Amino acid sequence: MTIKQLFKHFKVAVSGKEQDFTSGSIRKAVFMLSIPMILEMFMESIFAIVDIFYVSQVSVNAVATIGLTESVITLVYAVAIGLSMAATAIVARRIGEKDREGASQAAVQVIILGVLVASVISVIGILYPREILGLMGGEQSLIDEGYGYTQILLGGNVTIMLLFLINAVFRGAGDASVAMWALVLSNGLNIILDPIFIFGWGSIPAFGVKGAAIATTIGRGTAVIFQLMVLFFGWSKIKVGFKDLVLRVAVMLNLIRVSLGGIGQFLIGTSSWVFLMRIMSEFGSEVLAGYTIAIRVMMFTLMPAWGMSNAAATLVGQNLGAKKPQRAEDSVWKTGKYSAIFMGLVSVVYLIYAPEIVSLFTQEVEVIKNGALCLRIIAAGYVFYGYGMVIINAFNGAGDTKTPTWINFICFWIFQLPFAYLMALTFDFGPIGVFAAITLAEVLITIIGILWFRKGYWKFVNV
Repeated sequence: MTIKQLFKHFKVAVSGKEQDFTSGSIRKAVFMLSIPMILEMFMESIFAIVDIFYVSQVSVNAVATIGLTESVITLVYAVAIGLSMAATAIVARRIGEKDREGASQAAVQVIILGVLVASVISVIGILYPREILGLMGGEQSLIDEGYGYTQILLGGNVTIMLLFLINAVFRGAGDASVAMWALVLSNGLNIILDPIFIFGWGSIPAFGVKGAAIATTIGRGTAVIFQLMVLFFGWSKIKVGFKDLVLRVAVMLNLIRVSLGGIGQFLIGTSSWVFLMRIMSEFGSEVLAGYTIAIRVMMFTLMPAWGMSNAAATLVGQNLGAKKPQRAEDSVWKTGKYSAIFMGLVSVVYLIYAPEIVSLFTQEVEVIKNGALCLRIIAAGYVFYGYGMVIINAFNGAGDTKTPTWINFICFWIFQLPFAYLMALTFDFGPIGVFAAITLAEVLITIIGILWFRKGYWKFVNV
C-alpha cells in the first residue's frame, strides 16, 4: 500500500463512508476500521491526560482522588461494559446478516438498560461520596478535598455510560467514524472547560478538582446528544424511529444473555483493579499519585491497541454473520500483529524516558520516582498487551464472552491479586510488587488467550 493509497483510505475511514467489511482485502478492512477506532480511543485517553495535567496543579490529594474515584467507576461500569460488548457483537452479527432493523432494535434496548443501570449508580454516588472514598482507603484530608469530584462524576454517570454504549453500537455497525467524532466533540469541550471550572474564569469560581468532574460531565453530555441525533436522523447505518422506542423483551433478554459473560469478565477485571488500588493506598498519597499519573499516561498509548482490538471484534462479528469464519480468524491474526508491533515501539519510549514523561505532570520528587517505576515495569509487557487485547476482544466480537471471563478469573483473581499482596505487603517489596503483578498477569492472559483461540470454538457461538 503506497503513501498515496494510505492517505486516500485514511480520508475515507474518517469520513464515515459506508463500507462492506465482509469481502475484499482484510488488510484494508483492518485499516479502515482501526483508524477511526484508534482516533476515538486517543480522544478518550486525552480526557484522562488533560484532567490529570490540570488537576496535578491543584494538589497531590486531588490527583489521588481521581485515582480512587476512577477505580470505583470502573467497577460499577462493569455492567455497562458487558452490555456494550453484547451490543457490538449482536449489532455486528445483524449487519453481517443484512438485518438492519434487528440492529436498530438492539441499539434501543441497550440504551434503555444503560439508563436503568446509570440511575442506580447516580443515587449511590450522590448520597455516599465520602463513604466511597473512605472505603477505598482515602485519608481524611483527601476525602474533604475531593468528595465533590466523586459526587458529580458518579451522579452524572449517565453521560459517560450512554456515550460508551452508543459508541459500541456504532462500532458494531462498522460506523467507527461516528463514534470517533462523538469523542472529538466531548474531548474538545473538556479541554476548553477543564481550566475554566478548575481554576475559575470571570464570574465562574474556581472549583478545584470538582471542576474537572463538571467539565467532563458537560462535555460528554453534549456528545450524547450528538449521538442520539445521529441515531434518530439516520446519519449512520442504524436509524432509530419512534416505532423502535418500545420494550422488546426477546431482544433485551438476548442482550442480557450475551452480556452476562462480559459483565462477569469486567467485574473480575475491575474488582482486581480496585483491590490493587487499595493495596497501593497503603503506601501513601505520593505513591498513589505516581501510580495514577503513570496509568493515565499508559492509557494514552493503550487506547490505540484497544482501537485495533475493537476493529477485530467488529470484523469477527460481521464476518461470522456473513458465514465467513476463516476470514474472521485471519482478521484477528493480522490485527494482533499490527497491535503488537505498535505497542513494542511505545514500550521502548517508556523504558527510556519514563521520569521525563511523569515530570510533565508533577514536580514532586517521590511522585516522579514511583510513577516512572510503574511506567517502566508495566511497559515491559506492552508487546503482550497489544496481542492479548486483540485476542480477547475477538472472543467478545463473536459473542463468546464467557471464555474471556474464565481467562480473567484465572489471571486476575487466582494469580494477580495474591501475587501483588504477597510481594507488596508480605515480602515488603512495596509498590514494585503491584507493578510486577500487573505485567505478569497481562502476559499470562495473552498466552492462554492465544492457545484457546486456536481451538476455534468461538466460531460456533450463536447470538
